[in-house]
Amino acid sequence: MSANAMTGEPLNWRVMTVADLPAVKALADAIHPRFPEDEAVFANRLALHPCGCGVLQGERAIAGYVVGHPWHFKQPPALNELLAPPTTPPSTFYIHDLALLPETRKSGAGAVVVEMLAARARLMQLPNMTLVAVNNSVHFWRRQGFDIVVDPTLDRQLRSYDEHASYMRRELT
Repeated sequence: MSANAMTGEPLNWRVMTVADLPAVKALADAIHPRFPEDEAVFANRLALHPCGCGVLQGERAIAGYVVGHPWHFKQPPALNELLAPPTTPPSTFYIHDLALLPETRKSGAGAVVVEMLAARARLMQLPNMTLVAVNNSVHFWRRQGFDIVVDPTLDRQLRSYDEHASYMRRELT
């Protein structure tokens, strides 16, 4: 359990439901205005891997969300792209998005959910977790045990996010 840094209200992670999608989309639009995604993308990820999708529930409203799913190493999905289930065994647990309202960012909620996802990935016997870091979030992800993967073959795909996007990996073995 975490608390909102400004109000002290309790915050708890819970499984995302279809009913949460409008609130998740509204949060995404507010937190990531430079990286717009359709509500259908969130619904797609929820259908793809419900256990990897959660919301940070405050007393009155959702204060954050996370979306993650098994995927393929060094193949980050394009922004705002619908995905079909992998046809070959996944080789990573991909964190599509972790978004928290500013007042929840120092609550420890981000670190808690990363560890929850790491436990899930280990249960699935995946060797690592990956993500594309945007919005100057590399420092947060480094504190969670992620390192930047330098691979020129990813450069074009990463630039579709922005010029500072970084592909990152956390080994789980």
